[in-house]
Amino acid sequence: MPARTEEYPRTWVLDAANVIGAGADGWWRDRPGAARRLLAAISAWIDSPPGGSGSPRVLPTRIVVVLEGAARAGHPAGPVTRSTGPGDASTGSDVTGSADVTGGVDVTGGVDVTGGVVGAGGKSPTAPGARPILEVVHASGHGDDAIVAAAREAGPEVLVTTSDRALAERVRAFGARTHGARWLRDTIGL
Repeated sequence: MPARTEEYPRTWVLDAANVIGAGADGWWRDRPGAARRLLAAISAWIDSPPGGSGSPRVLPTRIVVVLEGAARAGHPAGPVTRSTGPGDASTGSDVTGSADVTGGVDVTGGVDVTGGVVGAGGKSPTAPGARPILEVVHASGHGDDAIVAAAREAGPEVLVTTSDRALAERVRAFGARTHGARWLRDTIGL
């Protein structure tokens, strides 16, 4: 697998409200459904073969999706895995752990936010063929604060996806890279 690049840092932290809000698909009528659609699109992108050039696609190790407000009802907090049995048919996902955000980020269920993570199938997430960890974090208060906390916990090589200028400035202050919501929507085909 090629080395990680600036475009594909080790961890991505997503401002889900901002990414969802960048599409005019009626999300405001069903925020939980919009969260499920976002997670389904990310999961499908992770599992899809690389397109075009034939060169291997470099994926992040972790993708942290921060849900706030009514969107939290769209998926429980914790790791999102592919489901082979009954689960949420609208996302094809199942949850194997739980998480709670109260000021900082406390992720449980087999995920160590300090970098000692294990991907699906017990493979190291950096091993060739390892599926990135996709996890949901529920913001207990303001979503921006939970995004900042998740990005800080991720350490170096974090990419925050948001089009919120003030939030982007906050995370850049400690070295995070940022991309706008449209970049992610285009990347995952949403």
